[in-house]
Amino acid sequence: MLSDPELQALLGARHPDPFAVLGLHADEDGKLWLRALLPGAAGVMVLEAASRKVVATLPHREGGLFEAQLGRRRKRFDYRLQVRWDNGIEGCYADAYAFGPQLLDEDLGLLARGEHPRPFTQLGAHGLEQGGVAGVRFAVWAPNARRVAVVGGFNNWDGRRHAMRLRHEAGVWELFVPDVQPGDLYKFEIVGPEGQLLPPKADPYARAAQLRPETASVVAAPLNKPRVLSGARAAANRRDAPISIYEVHAASWRKPDGRFPSWDELAAELPAYAADLGFTHLELMPISEHPFDGSWGYQTLGLFAPSARFGPPEGFGRFVAACHDQGLGLLLDWVPAHFPSDAFGLAQFDGTHLYDYADPREGFHRDWNTLIYNFGRNEVRQFLTGNALYWTERWGVDGLRVDAVASMLYRDYSRPAGEWIPNADGGRENLEAISLMQRVNERLGLESPGAITLAEESTSFAGVSRPTSAGGLGFHYKWNMGWMNDTLRYMHEDPVHRRWHHDKMTFGLVYAFSENFVLPISHDEVVHGKGSMLAKMPGDDWQKFANLRAYYGFMWGHPGKKLLFMGQEFAQPDEWNHDRSLPWQLLQDQRHAGVQRLVRDLNHVYRELPALHKLDCESAGFEWLQQEDRQQSVLAWLRRDGEGHEVIVICNFTPVPRPDYRLGVPPGTKAWRERLNTDSAHYGGSNMGNLEATLRVEKKAAQGRPLSISVSLPPLATLVLVPA
Repeated sequence: MLSDPELQALLGARHPDPFAVLGLHADEDGKLWLRALLPGAAGVMVLEAASRKVVATLPHREGGLFEAQLGRRRKRFDYRLQVRWDNGIEGCYADAYAFGPQLLDEDLGLLARGEHPRPFTQLGAHGLEQGGVAGVRFAVWAPNARRVAVVGGFNNWDGRRHAMRLRHEAGVWELFVPDVQPGDLYKFEIVGPEGQLLPPKADPYARAAQLRPETASVVAAPLNKPRVLSGARAAANRRDAPISIYEVHAASWRKPDGRFPSWDELAAELPAYAADLGFTHLELMPISEHPFDGSWGYQTLGLFAPSARFGPPEGFGRFVAACHDQGLGLLLDWVPAHFPSDAFGLAQFDGTHLYDYADPREGFHRDWNTLIYNFGRNEVRQFLTGNALYWTERWGVDGLRVDAVASMLYRDYSRPAGEWIPNADGGRENLEAISLMQRVNERLGLESPGAITLAEESTSFAGVSRPTSAGGLGFHYKWNMGWMNDTLRYMHEDPVHRRWHHDKMTFGLVYAFSENFVLPISHDEVVHGKGSMLAKMPGDDWQKFANLRAYYGFMWGHPGKKLLFMGQEFAQPDEWNHDRSLPWQLLQDQRHAGVQRLVRDLNHVYRELPALHKLDCESAGFEWLQQEDRQQSVLAWLRRDGEGHEVIVICNFTPVPRPDYRLGVPPGTKAWRERLNTDSAHYGGSNMGNLEATLRVEKKAAQGRPLSISVSLPPLATLVLVPA
C-alpha cells in the first residue's frame, strides 16, 4: 500500500511525481496494484477494457484515493475505471495514468535548446487518440515549478485529479487526459519553487480562449495544415507591387446592434468593401486574445488564440479565405514587445520571471505598465518566433506588422539616465531583441516564402528593411513615421503660413529610399486627443475637405506604399472611438462620399499606373520638377517605372488658383493630360483645373529645363498627369 507520507502528498497536491504512484504498479513480489485519485467518487471498479469484465473493486482509503492489489495479476493490461460519483452519476473512464510519456525525446531536445521551429505543435492542448482512446495531450513549459496540474470542467477544476509528468530535460510538464474534447475549458494549476500556489494560469500556447472577463483557455480544434501563399499572393507583397493597406479595428468597423461582429459577418462585408475601394491589403489591429478592450489588442495574453470577441477560431479561417477571394492580402498586427501583468497570464508564470526580464530596468515598460519579454532567453525566443510562423503558416495570413519595434531596439527607450541597463558592449541597443527580430524574419523567409513583415519603427535605426545577410533586421517594409509627422504638421498650418514650413513636405525625399517605406496614416494619428484627419485640416468647412483631398493626392503620388486607417477614407470628422461603430451615415453627405470616391480612384490610379508604384522604393523612380516654390506652396515631381512610363504629380497647398503655372518637364513626351484632380466636382471640389485640355509641351524654359507645360492649378488640390 501507498505510504502515508506519499498519500498525504497526493491529497495535498504536493506530490512531485504522481506517475510514480498512480495507475498500475508492481510490488516487490511482482503483483499489480492499481491506485486512482478520484476526489468526489463513492466507488470505483476496475474493468478489462475489451471485455468490460470486472477485475477488482478498489477500496476507498482516504480523501478520494482508491487502491487495491489486483489478485494474482502480474502482467500489465488495458483497463477502465467504472466510477460512481457522490451525486449518483456513473461513468466509465480510461485512466490518464495508464499512458506513457507523450513528447518525443527529439522534440524535447529542440524545446530545451529553444530551437523547435514549431513549438505550438508540441506545447498547449492537442486532441489525439492513443491506444484507441480519444483525449487531449496537454503540455506546458514551467521549469521552476514544483508541481503542475491541468484543471477544467472535466475534473471539476480539482488540481489533485490530473497532476502532470515533468520531463526534466526540457522543463516541460505533460499529460494525456482521456475523454477531453474540443471546446472544453482548462487552466494550469502551478505550485511555484517556494511551494506557493499560484493563481490558475491560462495556457500560453492556447489556440482558443474564453471571452473576457473570463480567462480560461479552450481546447481548440486540430491545428490547420501548413499553407503556402499562392504565387499571386506572394507577388502582391513584392516591393515593385502596388501596396495600399486599409487598417481596421475589427471590433468597431461595424457593430451590429452594438455588439462585436462575428468573423463571418466581417467576412461578408469587410473584404468586399476594401476591395471595392481599390485597397490591396487589409491590416487588422491585433486580434490575438487580450483581456482589456481598451488596449485595442496591443496588450495580448493569448498570442496563439484569435479573440473570442468574434466567435470561434474557425471563423477567422473563413475570414482569411474571404480576403483572398477578394484579391486582398491580410496583414495582422503582431505584438512581441511586451505583455500585461494579469495574474492569469505570463507574469510569474511558474513562480519566477519566466517570460520577462527579472530586473525591472529591463523587464518593466514604463509607458504601458506592462512586462517586457526576455528576448535573450532561448525558450522565449522560440515562443515568439514560433508564434509568428503560426499565423502565416497555419492561418495563411500574408504578413505581420510588428508593433513597437523602437521599444524593443533600445534598452533606454522611454527611460531616464540611471534607470536602464546597458548591453554587454556598454551600448543602448538591445542586442537580444535585434537578434530575435532577425531570427523571426529569417524563419518566415525560410518557412513562409512570400509572407512579409512590416516594422512600426519610429527612430532612425539603420537597416530595418535591409536583409539580415547585409546586417539589417530583415523586415520587408518600415513605417515612415518621420514622413507622417512632418507632413501632418505642415497640413495643420494655415496655408498663409505654409511657405515657412515648406521643407516639411520635401525633407522626406532626402531619405525616402534608405528603407522600403510604407506611408502610414494609422489609428495612432486619430486617437488620444489628436482629432480626425479632417479635424487636423485648417480653414472653413470647404477648405478642410479640400486640404484633406489634396493631402491624400500628395500621399498617393509620393514614393512609398500606402496605409490608411478605417473611417479616414470618408473623412470621419470625429476622433476614432473603439467603443462605437464608424459613422457610416456620413456617406449620405456628398462631401464625405466625395472623399471616399477620391480614395477609391487614388487606389485604382496607383495600381493602374506602374510609374506610381513599381519603383516606390528606388531613387530611380523619382525626380523633382518643382521643389523650391515655397512662396506659392507648390510642389511637383515625376514618377517613373524604369520601363519608359512616366507620371507627373503637382500639388497646390494654398486656396489660391494658379491658372497658368509654368512647369518645366523632361523631354520625351509631347503632351500631358489630367488623369486625376482632387478638386473635381466628383469628389466635392470646385471643378477647376485642366478638365479635357491637352497640356502640350512647349519650348519655353522653366525651373532650369528647356521644355515646359502651362497647367492650371486648382486651389488646395493635387493633380496627376499622364502622357496624352
